[in-house]
Amino acid sequence: MNCRYSLSAVALYGLACLSLLTACSRDPSMPESADAANDGTSPTDRVEIPATVRNNLGITFAKVERRRVESTIRMPGAFELQPLARHEYRMTLPGRVEIEVDQYQRVEPGDLLYRFLSPEWPELQHEIIVGEQEIEAANAAIGVARARTDEAEQRLAIMRERVASLSQAEVRNAELEAQAAEIEASLPRLRAELKQTETALANAHRTREHAMHRASAATGIGEDQLQSLVEFGSGSVPAFQTIIWIEVRAAEGGVVESLELTDGAFAEAPSLVLSIIDPGKVRFRALALQSDLARLGDIHRARIVPPVGQGIDVNDGVEARVEIGLEADPRQRTIAILATPEQGRPWIRQGVSAFLEVVVESTGGPALAIPRSSIVRDGVAHVFFRRDPSDPNKAIRVEADMGVDDGRWVAINSGVAPGDEIVLDGAYELKLASQQDGVVQKGGHVHADGTFHQGDH
Repeated sequence: MNCRYSLSAVALYGLACLSLLTACSRDPSMPESADAANDGTSPTDRVEIPATVRNNLGITFAKVERRRVESTIRMPGAFELQPLARHEYRMTLPGRVEIEVDQYQRVEPGDLLYRFLSPEWPELQHEIIVGEQEIEAANAAIGVARARTDEAEQRLAIMRERVASLSQAEVRNAELEAQAAEIEASLPRLRAELKQTETALANAHRTREHAMHRASAATGIGEDQLQSLVEFGSGSVPAFQTIIWIEVRAAEGGVVESLELTDGAFAEAPSLVLSIIDPGKVRFRALALQSDLARLGDIHRARIVPPVGQGIDVNDGVEARVEIGLEADPRQRTIAILATPEQGRPWIRQGVSAFLEVVVESTGGPALAIPRSSIVRDGVAHVFFRRDPSDPNKAIRVEADMGVDDGRWVAINSGVAPGDEIVLDGAYELKLASQQDGVVQKGGHVHADGTFHQGDH
C-alpha cells in the first residue's frame, strides 16, 4: 500500500507541475482552441504506456480467461507441516552435549548434528565385555561337563561288558557290579550339570545381546558394525570399544528448526536436543462453510492458488489432492479441508496463506473473467485498463461491465475477448495518472515519472 500511495503522490505532483511548466511540445503562444483544432485528432480513451512507464509504475498484465466463476468455491487457509515432516533428536544417555549445527541450517542425511560424552557409556561397554567373558566361561564349563558325562558313559559301558562276560562264565563280581551301578546313578547328575552350563551359556548370550542392543540404540550404529573388528593401536578390537564420544547424525535431510539445548549443557535422557523439519512436506488447511458441504460433495481434487501480491503470477496455482478433515467448529460453522499440493512453489511454505479453489457442478458455463484486483473504483464507476491489441505500448480505459464475482475473479459481460491482456499491478496508479481535477482525461500519454498529459508530444 505504501508503494501505491508513493506512486500516486508522484503522479499528482507531476500534474501540479504541469499547470506551471510546459513540459510538452505545445506552443504556449497559441491559444488552446487553435491547438485542439490543429491537432486533427478526436478524444480517445487510450493512454500511452511505453516500457519506461511500465517499469516505473510496476505495471504487470493478466490475460482474460474463460473460467467457471459461478461454480467456483474459494476457501481461505494456510500451509502447515505434515505430521511426519518433523524429526526430533533426543538424548539416549545422560551426558554433556556439543552442538555441531546452527538453527535454520540445511542438513543432509549422515551429517553430524551433535555429540555427547556420557558417564553411562563406559558401563554399557563393560556390560558387553562381561557378557563376552561369561560366554567364554560358559563354553569352557560346557566342555568340562560334556567330558565328564562322556567319560562316565564310557566307563559304564566298559563295566557292563565285563559284568556280562563274567555272567557268561557263571561268575559274579559284586564289587564290579556296584561300581557300574554307582556310575549309572551319577549320569543324571552329570547330564543335569551339562544342561546347567548350556543354560548359563544361553543366558550369557542374551546378556551380551541385550547390552549390544542398548549400545546400538544409544549410538545409532548397527550391532554388526559395533561388533566388527577395527584397527586400534597395535591390534584389532571390536568397534564399540573405540567409541568415547557418541556422535548423532541426521537420519533425513531437512532444516534445523530449533535447538533446545545450549552447547556444552548436561542433559538427561530423553531430553530433546534439536528438531529437523522437511520444508517440502506441507499440506494446506482450508476452512469451508458447513453450508457448502452439500455443494462440495465427495471432493478429491482442487487447486491451491496464491494470494494476490506483487511479483506473484495470478495463475501460479498448483493441483492438490483433497480430503475433508475431521475437525469442525460449531460456533464458526466451518469445517477443515486438507489439501496436499502435487508440486512445489516458492510461495508454498509453512504459515503462508493462500486459497483453495474447488469447482462444483453448476448450471452456469464458463465466462470471460479477469482478476478482481485489476478493477479499480473511479467515482461511482469501476474501470480497468485493457492493453491495446494493436499497440502494446497503449492501454484502453474500459468501464467494467461486471458479472458474477467469486472474490478473486470477476466475470466481464462486455469489452474483452479471450487472450486480451489486462493491467493488473499498476492499475490504480494508471487511473490516478489519467485523471486531472477529478475529471477523466480522454487520450494522452504517461511520462516515466507517472504524470499524464493529453494528446501526443
